[in-house]
Amino acid sequence: MLSNLMKREGFSTITINDGKPALRAVRSRSPDVLLLDMRMPGMDGMEVLSRVKEIAPDLPVIIITAYGEIQGAVEAIKSGAHDYLAKPFDNNEVVRVVHRALSEGELKRKLKNLTSHLTKDGHLRELMGPSDAVSQLISMVNRVAQSDFTVVIQGETGSGKELIAQAIHNASSRSKGLFVPVDCGAIPETLLESEFFGHEKGAFTDAFRQRPGKIAQANKGSLFLDEITNLHLASQAKLLRVLQEKNVYPVGASKPVKVDVRLLTATNQDLFSLTESGGFRNDLFFRLNEFTIKVPPLRERKEDILYLAKRFLDITNAELNKNVKGFSESALEALLSFDWPGNVREFRSTIRRAVLLTDDVITENHFDINNRKFEQYHVTPTDIYGIPSENLSLKEIVRRKTIAVQREVLTKVLKQTGGNKAKAARLLKIDYKTMHTKVKQLGINPK
Repeated sequence: MLSNLMKREGFSTITINDGKPALRAVRSRSPDVLLLDMRMPGMDGMEVLSRVKEIAPDLPVIIITAYGEIQGAVEAIKSGAHDYLAKPFDNNEVVRVVHRALSEGELKRKLKNLTSHLTKDGHLRELMGPSDAVSQLISMVNRVAQSDFTVVIQGETGSGKELIAQAIHNASSRSKGLFVPVDCGAIPETLLESEFFGHEKGAFTDAFRQRPGKIAQANKGSLFLDEITNLHLASQAKLLRVLQEKNVYPVGASKPVKVDVRLLTATNQDLFSLTESGGFRNDLFFRLNEFTIKVPPLRERKEDILYLAKRFLDITNAELNKNVKGFSESALEALLSFDWPGNVREFRSTIRRAVLLTDDVITENHFDINNRKFEQYHVTPTDIYGIPSENLSLKEIVRRKTIAVQREVLTKVLKQTGGNKAKAARLLKIDYKTMHTKVKQLGINPK
């Protein structure tokens, strides 16, 4: 029935009633969309979905399920399915879902082609920008990539730590192996052992088949542990043992599995200070800290901002099939003057939103950064040197207090000049353009 429906829509179809030949067809025929039933002889839909995502990760898979098994469909979507159809389904709904899957699949391929030349050889300059800070990062990446050192990558959230890790892997002798990223904060402590080390079939209630862990998946390649400080102390001890013995025990296994993995780690905290305070194991810190790369925040490499703005504009134009022409002078001024606490991740989201909102030129009105509230930085002279209650680094405390002092001084001088920004700029010995930008950035009303 589905085959006939698709043929009437102009598609050619392949119909298969078993999981194994379906996987062979995915390999040999490279279909554009896969309609997959949850219940089949042999492998069930979830197992086929898992195998398909290994063979063709960008292939849109639409799960077909009985009405009473919607929860299973939701789990399938979490595992990478594009959408689901509940039986009995409406033919028009099937056609709509298939067309949407095709459109999104085509978009992914277009974006992949657009950016593949940037990532093939770890071209960090193309990905991050032309600044001297990026040049220094590239030099360190090329130097450490030729070794098998464990690397700690330090930097604020959104600054590009995973890009650095990927570049090290791509430039290393392990580039033919897998680069396996793991977000240490996203795995519950109760599941961490199974996720890291894998499990045998029947090791626990839901272990219906053997599953290799992340460490085994990265064998002959690189394992990237993002935000490693989120690991509990007990898990840190288990990781240290793996690094020392170079083997893992899957849950339920009686024999160890030998692994050859290069470990790359990232953190937005000062690992040394955390170790000194007892929040991170000393022995693991000394094992990891063979080489450290510090990624500067975007506000410390403003030479990259205009380059990244153009790059994200071009990528979003292609994604949305638009032709937004560029940025107004005031828009570029706003991008350069903002501190970007969320770094490149926040910057990219801001550009994408602006491209969505216009069909011509991006102006500062298309950004939401000018609406940010700075009231949390308002201080009086008596508390300028007070320590905030949040767990902040010295650099962040100084940055926040600097913003607060700037706001306080500008507000007082503008009151003194009756809101005359030109006169206030002369009093403070800064140019008018800087005064105008600071007033807007800090949310000060000149009146």
